[in-house]
Amino acid sequence: MQQATWSVGKVAKRCGLKVSTLHFYEEKGLIRSWRNAGNQRRYKPDVLRRISVIKAAQKMGISLASIKKAFAALPDNRTPTMEDWQLLSTSWRDDINARIAYLERLRDSLTGCIGCGCLSMKNCPIYNEDDKLAAEGTGPVILDRK
Repeated sequence: MQQATWSVGKVAKRCGLKVSTLHFYEEKGLIRSWRNAGNQRRYKPDVLRRISVIKAAQKMGISLASIKKAFAALPDNRTPTMEDWQLLSTSWRDDINARIAYLERLRDSLTGCIGCGCLSMKNCPIYNEDDKLAAEGTGPVILDRK
């Protein structure tokens, strides 16, 4: 096992993050550090891979809660391997595809009715007479249709 010898500053610089971000990740249980004899945080070098997975997942729009849940599934809270990353990224694909579909519906509806029930648009294609869309749910129900 590699020794935890990397300082928080060294990890932050290498990962392109602020020290406060590393503290935040640690507070959220996404990474961990150890304390040396002087009570300073120290990290194992493999924390770089774990942070890289966090950053890649965040760029895909994956929440920190989902990332934490995925990490929790790894044995002994280990750093994800290449195979782990393949499984993680594949498992997030459906969520990403759903968000892409939602964004496409949003893009295509930006200048039209989204079914919010406001009845204020003159060219709302359905005009939502008597707010019938309320039966389907709250907010922009047309956008939320699959």
